[in-house]
Amino acid sequence: MTGSNKLRLMVAASGTTLAMVAVPVLAQDAPPVRPAMQSDPAAPAAPLAQGPATSADAASANATPGQQGLADIIVTAQRRSENLQRAAVAVSVVQGADLVAAGITQPGRLGELAPALTIQPSSTGNLIFLRGVGNFTLTPNSDPAIAFNYDGVYIGRPTSTNGLFYDLDRIEVLKGPQGTLYGRNATGGAINLIPAQPKLGDLSGYLTASYGDYNAVVAEGAINLPLGETGALRVSASTSRHDGYLSDGTSDDNTTSLRVQMKVKLTPALTVRLAGDYSHVGGIGAGVSYISNYSYNPVAGRYATVLSGLTLADGLYTPAAQAYRTTITAGPSGRKEDAIAPYPFQRNNFYGANAQIDYDTGAGTLTIIPAWRYASLNYLAEAAAFPYRNREKDEQFSIEARFTGNRIGIFDYTLGGYYYDETIRNRTALNLSAAENFLIQNYRTRSFAPFGRLTAHLTERLRVIGGVRYSKDIKSFVGNTTALNLVCVVRVAGVPTCPNAHLFTTVDTLSQVPFAVPSGPAPIPQGASGAIVVRTDSTFNDRLTNDRVTYHGGVEFDLAPRSLLYATVESGYRSGGFSAAQGFETYQPETITAYTVGLKNRFFDNRVQLNVEGFLWDYNNQQVSHLGLDLSGRTAQFIQNIGKSQIKGVEVEGRVLVTKTTLVSADVQYLDARDRSFAYQQGSATGAPLTGCAYAIAANPAFYNVNCAGKQGYNSPRWTLNMAAQQSFNVGLYKVVAGVDTQYKTSRTVGFEYLPEQLVGSTWMTNAQVSFGPASDRWSIAGFVRNIEDSRILNFAVTHPLANTLVGGSTAPRTYGARASVKF
Repeated sequence: MTGSNKLRLMVAASGTTLAMVAVPVLAQDAPPVRPAMQSDPAAPAAPLAQGPATSADAASANATPGQQGLADIIVTAQRRSENLQRAAVAVSVVQGADLVAAGITQPGRLGELAPALTIQPSSTGNLIFLRGVGNFTLTPNSDPAIAFNYDGVYIGRPTSTNGLFYDLDRIEVLKGPQGTLYGRNATGGAINLIPAQPKLGDLSGYLTASYGDYNAVVAEGAINLPLGETGALRVSASTSRHDGYLSDGTSDDNTTSLRVQMKVKLTPALTVRLAGDYSHVGGIGAGVSYISNYSYNPVAGRYATVLSGLTLADGLYTPAAQAYRTTITAGPSGRKEDAIAPYPFQRNNFYGANAQIDYDTGAGTLTIIPAWRYASLNYLAEAAAFPYRNREKDEQFSIEARFTGNRIGIFDYTLGGYYYDETIRNRTALNLSAAENFLIQNYRTRSFAPFGRLTAHLTERLRVIGGVRYSKDIKSFVGNTTALNLVCVVRVAGVPTCPNAHLFTTVDTLSQVPFAVPSGPAPIPQGASGAIVVRTDSTFNDRLTNDRVTYHGGVEFDLAPRSLLYATVESGYRSGGFSAAQGFETYQPETITAYTVGLKNRFFDNRVQLNVEGFLWDYNNQQVSHLGLDLSGRTAQFIQNIGKSQIKGVEVEGRVLVTKTTLVSADVQYLDARDRSFAYQQGSATGAPLTGCAYAIAANPAFYNVNCAGKQGYNSPRWTLNMAAQQSFNVGLYKVVAGVDTQYKTSRTVGFEYLPEQLVGSTWMTNAQVSFGPASDRWSIAGFVRNIEDSRILNFAVTHPLANTLVGGSTAPRTYGARASVKF
C-alpha cells in the first residue's frame, strides 16, 4: 500500500469514517449509512442491525420495546423468516432505502455494497461474480453461476436483471452454493430481490426524486391503497435517465418500470398475493474503450503491444478512437479496419407475472409460487469493438411448492418441489470486419427438483441440519449458423496485403451483405481485391440431460443469548449445455463444495456487532466461455470446462453504535482464489494464441493448449475493505445527517486471457451525502457526491478475436446531485 493510501486509510478509520457495505450505509435520505428494517424505502431511518448503518439516533430510539442499540433485520434467506443475526448462513443484506440513497437503479453498482460481490455491466446484460465464481458470458447457451431471484422467482437470463431495483424491501446476497432450497442450483450464490409488499388495510405512499450532472433524473414512488382491512393494492413505478458517461455518448441510462401488486387475506389461514411488472430499457447502452492492440511477430514468436493512448472515458466513437481503429489490421483480410459503425441502440422490454399463495394447514404452511416471465430483446451492441446485432425472445414458466411443517418433537422440516421451463429464440448477426456470422438458435430447458431440509433441536442451544435436493435438467438445442470469412491471398514481403478488400458491414441477414458471397463451401474472389470470401454452414440438433444430487449439512450452537456459532458444508451444481461451435458442441456440468464456519455476536448492550466467517470452496470442472476458432476454422463463442480452483478466505464485519447519534461500521474480506488447473484449447488466425498464460501446440496443429494454472482467480481481489460512518445532528425540530462510505480493493484480474493490461491495481472509491429534514422524517432533502476520486476503474477487459484488440468497460466518473423525498 502506498503512503498516500495508508494516510487515506488512517483518515477514513478516524472519527467519522469506518463502515461497511455488506449492506450499504446511507439512510434513506441520509448519507451512506443504512437503516435496519423497513419495508418502505422512503420510511425514516430505522434501527440498524446486520448490514448498513443507519441514523445512529434512530438505531437507538426506534428499537423495539426492551431492545437497546442496534436493531434486528428479518430475512428469508433460508425460506423462513428469521433474525439475520440468528441465521446460520453467509448472507449480506442491502435495505431498499440504501439503494435509493446510493442512487443504485441497476445491478451494476451493487458490488459497491457487498465486498464478496463483483458485477460487470455490459451492453448486453450483467455478469455477476461472487468470490471469483460467476459467468463469463451472457449468451443464451449458458446458465448463470449466481442465481438471480426476483420476488421468489428465479430469472434465467442475466439480460433480464435490469429495471427491477425500485420500491424494494431488501436485497439478500447469499454467498456460496445454494444446493437445496433455491429454484435452480447455483454454484456461486444467489441474489434475492424482495419488493416491498402491500400493507393490508393501509393508505400510504412515498415519492423520491433526484437530479444530478450528466442530466441524471432518477425518480421512484409507490402508493399503497387499502382494500378493506384485509387487503391492499400497491402500485410502484420508477424512471432512471442520464446522458452517456463516455465521451462518445455511450454508457447512458433510459429505464422505465412499473409494478402492481394486490394482496388479500381471504381467510385467517389463506393469504394470496398477485403481482405483475413491466420494464423498458432503451437508449444506447453500456460502452467500452480501446486499451491496446496486439500484433504478432512470427520471427520473434510473440505479440507486440501497442497501447491506444486513449482514456477509459473515450468510448469507441470519438474521432480519436475512430482514428486509432484505422491503424489496426482487420484479421486475415490484409487491410486496416474501417471506422466502427453503426451507432449502438437498445429497445428491450421485460414482462413478468407471479403469485404467492400461503395456506396455514394447522400442521404447517403450504406456499405455492407460480410465475411467468417474458423478454423481448432488440439491440445493437458494440461488444468487444465489433457490432453485435441481437433479436431475442425469452420466455420462462416456473412453479415452486414447499411445505414448512410445524415442529414434530425435536424436528423442524421443509419439503418442496420445483419445475422450470424456459424457451429462447435467438437471431444474431456478428460483424468481425474480416468475418461475419449469422446465427439462428433455439434453446429449451426443463428442470425438475424435489428438495427437503430437516432441523433437529438436540438441546435448547444445539441444532443439527441436513438437506438434500435432486436436480434434473433436460436441454435441447436446434440451430444453424452461416460464417463468412474474408481472407487475403496476396502477400507482400510475406505479409497479407489487400488494401482494396471490402470489409463486412453490420447487417441483419445474409441477403443484406453488400457484395457477392458463396452459395456453398467453395470460396469465391472478392472482385480484384486479392481477397477471397469463404463460407461455412453448420447445423445443430442436440439434446442433453444432466442430473445431480446436492446436499447441505450444518451445526448451530448458541454460545450466548446474542452469540451464534455455526458450521456448514454445502454442494452446488451448474448444468452443462451446448455451444454452436464444431468440435465444442457440448460442455459438462460444473460443481462446487463449500465449507463455512461462522460466528455472529452482539456485545455491550447490543451496541457492538461483530461477525466472522471463514470459508473454503472446492470448485471443479469450471465452465468458461470465450470467443475462438472452432474445428471448421470459423470464429465462434463456445464454452469449455477448464479445470478446478480452490477459493478460501475470511470475512469480518463489524458495527458500532458509538453514541446515540454516531454509527460506524466496517467489512473486510480476505480472499485467496487460485486456479489449480486452468487448461483449454484456443485456435489462432495469426500463429499463436493471445494469452498471458503458457501454451503449446495441440495434437491438432490448428489449436494450442493454453495453461493458466497457478494464476490468481478471475475477479478475485485478495483484500476488499468497505467502511462507512454516519453522524446525526439535531437542529431544533429538524436534523442533519452526514455520512461517508468508501471501498478499497487490491489488484485483480478482469480479463479471461490474463494479459498484463487486464490486471487492475489497487483502487479506492468514496461517496458522501448530507441530508436535512424534520425529525418526523415526513420529508427530506439531500446532496450527494459519488466516486469522489473521479476514478475510471476498469471492471472488465475483453479481446477482439480476429483483430486482437483489447477493450474495457469502466465504472462511472464522479457524479453529484440533489434528492428530495416525501412520504405519507
